[in-house]
Amino acid sequence: MTDLSRFQPLDSGAVPRFAGPATFMRLPVAEPAEVDVALLGIPFDGGTTNRTGARHGPREIRNQSSLVRRVHHATLASPFDRLRVADCGDAPVNPVDPAESIELIAGFYASVRDAGAVPLTAGGDHLVTLPILRGLHRGRPRGLIHFDAHSDTYDEFFGNRYNHGTPFRRAIEEGLLDPKRMVQIGLRGAISDAANYDFAKGVGLRQIFIEELMARGVADVMAEARDIVGAEETYVSFDIDVIDPAFAPGTGTPEIGGVSTFQAQALVRELAGVAIVGADLVEVSPPLDPTGITALTGATMMFELLCVMAEAVAGPL
Repeated sequence: MTDLSRFQPLDSGAVPRFAGPATFMRLPVAEPAEVDVALLGIPFDGGTTNRTGARHGPREIRNQSSLVRRVHHATLASPFDRLRVADCGDAPVNPVDPAESIELIAGFYASVRDAGAVPLTAGGDHLVTLPILRGLHRGRPRGLIHFDAHSDTYDEFFGNRYNHGTPFRRAIEEGLLDPKRMVQIGLRGAISDAANYDFAKGVGLRQIFIEELMARGVADVMAEARDIVGAEETYVSFDIDVIDPAFAPGTGTPEIGGVSTFQAQALVRELAGVAIVGADLVEVSPPLDPTGITALTGATMMFELLCVMAEAVAGPL
């Protein structure tokens, strides 16, 4: 049986939560080859088109994750008792060269893939999902469950095809994702042109706007999402701006009328049973929220993702 004794969060009864190294969920630092799930950061926001600051997301999410506990209150499951989980550091980036950053990130995630670890990532802006998917690619397109206020399937901004509004269009074009096994949940907000969703509709990508989610409810929508991705490998991407900015204001492109933090937790819990091969939590911008609540929300949603990933990696209890 795998020895999990090394891969436990610091005991808050022995080391106060405000002390000790600032690692994800107070876990040890390790190499991807040593773990089942690698907690990773990508301190990059070179794809941002408006408000910046997501490059600081991984560090502040680490800090706020000191409040994460060991056992999920609703399921009473502890991912740390089933998996080897550790903080495996940050992907390398070049803050003044987005193109090089994309290559560096993709190479880093290829090494994580080859080490046999399943990545759970804190971004960074949403462009980082593209090089993650490139690095994890094994020859067949995967499914995607995507929580976001925005589709991120635009073609370009200011003539640039690689930014946080385009990653999923590029991923489809590159054969990294199968659009027939993709679902986007929580979309909302005015758009600049009525044709903005034409690409997504044309390739058969299922889009569930916030009005439909609220009318049908979390359980019904997520049952459809699970049917869409089926039993095959699926990536999960969670943009913090799917949550209403009343709860998570520290993000680059806020849109009012989103889900509550409770609804966000419920959405992620309904991922149980999905064959998750990786996940990310992106677009947390700490400079835009001096209270820290957005980063705390990000850390808590990463724990929720980790709990459902534990079932995908270790199998059901």
